[in-house]
Amino acid sequence: MSKVFTDVEVFLASCGQHHSYIPTEQNDLSKLYLNLIKEEQKILVIPSLNYFNNDWDILQKFLERRGNPSYKISGYLNLRSSKIESLGNLISVGGTLDLYQTSIKSLGNLISVGGDLDLYNSKIESLGNLTSVGGTLDLSNTKIS
Repeated sequence: MSKVFTDVEVFLASCGQHHSYIPTEQNDLSKLYLNLIKEEQKILVIPSLNYFNNDWDILQKFLERRGNPSYKISGYLNLRSSKIESLGNLISVGGTLDLYQTSIKSLGNLISVGGDLDLYNSKIESLGNLTSVGGTLDLSNTKIS
C-alpha cells in the first residue's frame, strides 16, 4: 500500500532527508514530490454524494469551481429518476450506479462501475468509454437493449 504525503518535510524525511527546506524544481526529490502531488490532483476522489447533501447539482457546481476535473465516486451513486443528462468527467463509481429512468443518453468518460449499473428505462444510446461493470448491467427497455 502506498503512502500519500501531505507535508513536504514528512515526505523528504521518509526519503532520508532530515532538514527543512521548501521544494524547488532544481532538487530531484522535490521534483518527485511535486509530480506525485500533481498526479494525485488529476483525479478528484469524492467519497459519496452524501457530502453534497445528496444533491447532484451541488456536486456539479463544486466541480465547476475546480475547473471540471476528472473525478470518481467511491461509493454508491443514486441518480434514479433524475433529469440528469450527463455525468461530466466522472470516470469511476466504486459501488452501484443507479440511472434507472433517467434522461442520460451517454455514459461519456465513465470507465468502470464496481457494483451494478442500472440503466433500465433510461434514454441511454451509448455506453461511452465504459469497459467494466462489477455487477449486473441492466439495459432493459433502452435503445441498446
